[in-house]
Amino acid sequence: MRGPTGADTGAGTAGRGPAAAALLTGVLGLTLSGCAGFLVPAGEGEPEPTPSGSWAVHADKLPTPFPSVTLPERPPAAQGPAPTPTGTTSRADCPSSGVVVDMGEVEAALGHRAVGLTLTNCGGKPYRVHGYPSVRALDEAGDPLPVPVNPGSSYMGTDRGPKETVLKPGQTARSLLAWVSTPTGGDLIEGDALQIAPAPGLEARTFPLEGNDVRLLDELNMTAWRTDPA
Repeated sequence: MRGPTGADTGAGTAGRGPAAAALLTGVLGLTLSGCAGFLVPAGEGEPEPTPSGSWAVHADKLPTPFPSVTLPERPPAAQGPAPTPTGTTSRADCPSSGVVVDMGEVEAALGHRAVGLTLTNCGGKPYRVHGYPSVRALDEAGDPLPVPVNPGSSYMGTDRGPKETVLKPGQTARSLLAWVSTPTGGDLIEGDALQIAPAPGLEARTFPLEGNDVRLLDELNMTAWRTDPA
C-alpha cells in the first residue's frame, strides 16, 4: 500500500518498531528508577549531620569551681524563759527571814516630809505580818541619833493600826514614814541615813538621806504595815 507520497506505509511502520520499543524501554527505566527514590526510607544512606561547634560542650571548659547556691541558715527555735524552780527566791539580796524592806523617794509638803516603805516576801514561803517597821536615824558615822520614833498618824498620812495578814511569796505590805523638817516645836537633828527593818530583831537595811531639806528631823512617825489601800 502506498501513501500520498508513493511510499509504502506498511514498510515504514515496520521499520520504526525496534526504535519505538527501545525508547519505551528507556522511559520505563527512568520512571522506575525515579519511583524507587521515593521508596527509600528517610535518612537511609545519608550521612548524619555534624553538630555545630557553637553547641558543643566540653568538660574542660566548665567553670571551676562550679557555681553553688548558699541557703540561709535556719533561725533557732524560739525559747521561752526558763521556769523558776519552786522554793527559790526572786531576788539575790533576800535575807534569811524571807522578807526585805525598801524605801521610796522622799515627798515634801509645807515643811513636812514623807517616804513610802515596802515590805516584800522575797522567799518561797508565806510570811505573817503584824505591827510596825523598826526605824532609827543614823549620823554620819552610822551611829543612832536621839530622834524619837512613834507609831501613829502624821500630817502626811493616817495610821489605821496593825492588822495581821499573811504575805504570799512576791506579795508586798506598805507603811508611811513622816517627819517635820522645820523648827515648829523643837530642835531639829540632822540625820545622814535611816536604818529600817521589817520588825525589831530582823535584818535591817540602811538608806541614805540626800538633800539638806530632808535631813533635818524632829521626830519620825510611822503607820502600821498594811496590804489594803489607805
